[in-house]
Parts: sequence; C-alpha cells; structure tokens
Amino acid sequence: MKVAVLAAFILFFISLPLRADQKDTDFDPQTDFLKFKTFTLRQAQIDAKTPELNSPLVRKKIEDALRAQLTAKGLTEVQNRPDLVVNFRFGAANRRQVESFPAGRWGRARRIETFRFTEGTLVVNLMDTEGRELVWRGIYRDDESNPGKISNKLPDDVKKLFSDFPPKKK
Repeated sequence: MKVAVLAAFILFFISLPLRADQKDTDFDPQTDFLKFKTFTLRQAQIDAKTPELNSPLVRKKIEDALRAQLTAKGLTEVQNRPDLVVNFRFGAANRRQVESFPAGRWGRARRIETFRFTEGTLVVNLMDTEGRELVWRGIYRDDESNPGKISNKLPDDVKKLFSDFPPKKK
C-alpha cells in the first residue's frame, strides 16, 4: 500500500510540469520597437465553452490588462492613427490527460489515472500600422482544473506575456 501511495505521489509531481503555464513570443527582428509610441485595441475574440470564460467581463479583464502592460511600457492609447494595433483571441477547451504507471505488489499491473483540466489560450498580435504587418505575437497557455481560476489569473498571465516586451535585438 505504501508503495502505491508513494508511486501516486511521485507521478503527481512528475505530471505538474506537463500542466504548467506556457509563454511563447515571437517578433520581427527587423522592427525597431522604440519607434512605437501609441497603440489601439481593435479586434477581440472570445471562444470558450464555459460561461465563466465566455463573458464580456473576461474580455474587459484582458483589455484592461493589455492597456496596463502597454502603458507601463511607455505607450499611449489613442483612437486615431496609432503606431500599433492590438488584436487578441482567447479560447478555452476542456482537456483530459491519461497517465499510466506501475502498480501492484511487484509493479506488474498498470494503474491508469485521468486528469481533467481546462486549457485557456490567449494570443496577442501587435500589428505595425505603417506597414500593416505583424511585428510581435505572444501566446500564453494556462492549464487549470477550474475555469474560474483561469479568469482570475488573466491579468497576471498578460503581465507575464509582456515581461520581455519590447524585445531586445539579438
């Protein structure tokens, strides 16, 4: 019995990195990000099946977080003739992960555990209005067992997404 509990405990901690948040960013290395002084929020899409995430409140939460981060980076929000146009998409899907590990007295049997969680994905695109081209994209994936937690973590997720903005030339 102690071996099974220990195996389940070890499996739980091994599986934690599999469900960790992920941040990916990409940018055009030819772009001088210091030239951008203004921005505007344009297109926003929410595609989530759960009512906790498919809400105008979630949209506002993301928009407010984007404004806060871009303003903190020295940009000013304007309605006319912005340097950058900000578009975002937020989607959420229910996921299931099945894991198998040895069980039984000598580990000859298999024990199967199923973990259910919600994956929320936020994609933010920054478009240069001068050339009408994508200059920066950030993708943040947040895995939680409770969709309400994803909603509550969105401002922090946006902050993490913009932690390395503007990007440094390599």
